[in-house]
Amino acid sequence: MKKTIIQGVISVVLFFGLWFALTQIDWVKVFKVQQVTDKTEQKLGELFWEVFKKTEEENKNTHIVNSIDSIVTHICKSNKIDRETIKVHVLNKDEINAFVLPNGHLIIYSGLIHNSDNQEEVTGVICHEIAHIELNHVMKKLVKEIGLSVLISMTTGNGGAEIIKETVKMLSSSAFDRNLEKEADIKAVDYLTTAKVNPEPFANFLYKLSDKENEAIKYLTWISTHPDSKERAEYIVEYSKDKLTDYKPILTNETWEKLKEELKD
Repeated sequence: MKKTIIQGVISVVLFFGLWFALTQIDWVKVFKVQQVTDKTEQKLGELFWEVFKKTEEENKNTHIVNSIDSIVTHICKSNKIDRETIKVHVLNKDEINAFVLPNGHLIIYSGLIHNSDNQEEVTGVICHEIAHIELNHVMKKLVKEIGLSVLISMTTGNGGAEIIKETVKMLSSSAFDRNLEKEADIKAVDYLTTAKVNPEPFANFLYKLSDKENEAIKYLTWISTHPDSKERAEYIVEYSKDKLTDYKPILTNETWEKLKEELKD
């Protein structure tokens, strides 16, 4: 009996000792999972952007490109985000939409800018999308919904053109889950206030789109991919309380108005 108890104690000690030893191992490093994921993300970004380059028209207007770049650069510099990691593309499309692809590709449709009442609304949306990039939401979503093995197969040429097209469509037309959207909204407010940009217009943008949710608006893509707009606007307003109030526009009024005019051409 005594021998059995001793053996039992030894087994327990060995079990917990082994468990402790295993927890000390950096399995990510051992299997190079992070390196594989990073490399996969880079290739996926290039692959998906190629699809857009072939199917959509990128806006090359110097004033439009420089103006949006000024907004992104200011947000990045203020929040200590590496500007080189954000690759901005303005596409000539009437849809009110913006979204991100792997490896920091930020896609903004001209319809979003055209339908914004002020530069702060556009800046709020841009901050929301940058938050998705910085919080690694894009790859989290892809791995969850598609699987890492399928994503890797795409980068090796074994994914199939149809799967790639469907994945690109999913990124541009479906939302992140509620928790990730809220996380990106809150982070966007932090980005805005740190950059001394008023976050209230971002909430107003959501309120505005929420009012139009039941209307037959053909190009209201961003709202269909980001549901519960009114709820989101409300917690953005609540979170923004007691934040910095010494706000300054990034672009001059003249630059903003010219940007809107250039989009009409």
